[in-house]
Amino acid sequence: MEKDDVLPLGDIHLQKAKTRMAELQQYHVIRQLYILPFSFICQIYHLLNLKHLETVHSLSLGNLKVIDVNGCYSTSTGGSLTFNTALSSPLSILKIWRQPTVQVELTLHTPYTVELSIPVYQDKKMIVLFNAFPLNSNKHIFLVNIYSNLQWPKFLLSSLLHIASFLTVYEDLPYLKKLSQRNLLKSNQTPSHQTMWLYKRFVELYASKLESKEEI
Repeated sequence: MEKDDVLPLGDIHLQKAKTRMAELQQYHVIRQLYILPFSFICQIYHLLNLKHLETVHSLSLGNLKVIDVNGCYSTSTGGSLTFNTALSSPLSILKIWRQPTVQVELTLHTPYTVELSIPVYQDKKMIVLFNAFPLNSNKHIFLVNIYSNLQWPKFLLSSLLHIASFLTVYEDLPYLKKLSQRNLLKSNQTPSHQTMWLYKRFVELYASKLESKEEI
């Protein structure tokens, strides 16, 4: 690994990820770690593109639809948006977790950490914390942690979530490969619609530093 290929991970961002994981630890259900042969930027683009829920994950998410973005705000290191999703298929397996239409929150905590918060039945919640840490310009660690206060037997819940998480990562691979062939940091090539608002925020904050490989 050439030194110039390493994208430094600023201590402030690593600490913020660790702090959030510590806050959620009592609700922890599963952890999965992958080393993927793509730039971490491909992963961040993928996570912050709401439309991928409809396209890339149409099988695993049972034809889920993003029906509107209804709120967004910026932070010094990212931002957050809320959006409504609807289950269009009467046979969707997700109906064991949630109502047909729910408001979901997506948060960019740092350039490497994304959180997805999903309401489930009886005022319970499921949170997925994604960390994409660069190893070099063409490889990253992808860490998935899922948390929930659902009162299901731990073994059953963890087994289901391991299968679901593995399936979504498997579905991601062809899409990530296509993304790796594009320059994702050019702001004039970033779609302007609301479903990409968080990625545009990522580009605004970090593109120039990433392109020059300075520490962020």
